[in-house]
Amino acid sequence: MTLSPPPQPSAREGARPRLPRPLATLPAAALLAATSAGANPLGDEWGTAEREAEFYAITEIAVPEPHFVEAGSFETLPDGRVAVGTRRGDIFLLEGISDEYPRPTFHKFASGFDELLGLSLNPRDGHLYATHAAEVTRVVDTDGDGRADRYDTYSDAWGFKHYHEYAMGSKFDAEGNLWVTLGLSNSYHSRALFRGWAFRVEPGGKAVPVCSGLRSPLGVGDNGHGAMVYAESQGPWNGSCSLKHLKPGGFMGHPVSFNWYPYAPEMGPAPVEPNTRSRMEVERQRVEELVPYAVVFPYGRMGRSISGFTVDRSGGKFGPFTGQIFIGDYTLSIMMRATMEQVNGVWQGACYPFREGLSTGILNCHFTPGGQLLTGGTNRGWPVRGAKTNVLERIDWTGKTPFEILEVNAAPDGFTLHFTAPLDRDLAADPANYALETFTHIYQGGYGSPEVDQTTPAITAATVSADGLSVRLAVDGLVKGHVHSFDIARLRSAGGEEPLHRDAHYTLNEIPES
Repeated sequence: MTLSPPPQPSAREGARPRLPRPLATLPAAALLAATSAGANPLGDEWGTAEREAEFYAITEIAVPEPHFVEAGSFETLPDGRVAVGTRRGDIFLLEGISDEYPRPTFHKFASGFDELLGLSLNPRDGHLYATHAAEVTRVVDTDGDGRADRYDTYSDAWGFKHYHEYAMGSKFDAEGNLWVTLGLSNSYHSRALFRGWAFRVEPGGKAVPVCSGLRSPLGVGDNGHGAMVYAESQGPWNGSCSLKHLKPGGFMGHPVSFNWYPYAPEMGPAPVEPNTRSRMEVERQRVEELVPYAVVFPYGRMGRSISGFTVDRSGGKFGPFTGQIFIGDYTLSIMMRATMEQVNGVWQGACYPFREGLSTGILNCHFTPGGQLLTGGTNRGWPVRGAKTNVLERIDWTGKTPFEILEVNAAPDGFTLHFTAPLDRDLAADPANYALETFTHIYQGGYGSPEVDQTTPAITAATVSADGLSVRLAVDGLVKGHVHSFDIARLRSAGGEEPLHRDAHYTLNEIPES
């Protein structure tokens, strides 16, 4: 199958093509058939893959026979080795993964798990804790021979009846808690205990339910500011993929798991049922516990099935994005960025393109101590753009900084856009050089949603900072509850460089008061 690219308007015309639109509309069966035949039916929809490689290079990490790795989780050990947990239930220890031309040694440390999608080293006892479908397991090598020989159930406070009931685990937080998010039964039901809930597993293994209403989480962790968030997939009651804040006592939006409230008395009674075919902004006014999407990833334009994520804590070893979230997408085999901020007590933020061209469906990612971003996943189970199997890849910063939107922040009268390099001041000071549109989704029991209620706010002023690294946009027509999508194709850096990526998408739950 070949997709014809959409027409490319000139910068003079100023039209805003939705370049990745075909990604959202390509039938899943066609995508699967084409990728199975070794083709890439999507091509380079953003037209940026070559330019991305100038700044962030992808290196394949060879997996020696007879090992098979479908990486669903990563952890770095104190000696620098990287532990990799796989969908097939193994834990491998890798040495040499950061070499310039990596051919690391693979040592199987443990096996026998079921869809291992969380791996964390507990600093309190030095052992690995594996989160898989049925439980969290403490994994111990008691005799020091390099192989686990003791598997202790740390927590199994939930039910498990079906292969499509996944469990994701975070890293240990500062208080020694491990956070677990539980997918629904068969994606649509909650037939086993607490499916569609999130837990905080406290030191000692006590599991405390903290949120209901999850659908199909894949990825859970700290958002870089101390708040726990998870990655949610598009589907019933979820118009698009999103990052959501795991607010204790919160309802994440899908009511099918309300049946387990009697088993969690500390959570109180079940919330009021949301109305289908409504809007999130409307329903959060009547359903007290409902937590809005913190960052919406517009479907197709920003992935189709977002997955595991990590925060860049490399201190600049990975470029200018220290403190930001890096998140994968399974279907499109890409990596994206996200930033979050708390406004009026509610988490919200933006997502940005980062790197395409990965070889498999991304399940998870992880930074090495040297600031390299490891990625891994699988090509089985669902349609996926990256057709390779049994592959690990590493993204390295080349040392060159791209001209990008670094971060978008909400302001009382608009937004502040921060950049990775100083702006051409004349271009940046002209409001006509920015395009801004908004939309939301139908909050409904049906699967997903089109973009609806579109508006086009007016940018009335653009004030460039003294250092040229940010611009304050005054906006007439902000809409609470809407995604605000920016297009900066007309901007240039002070050195004349075009933006590597032109789009950013900010989810405006709250407008700052000052």
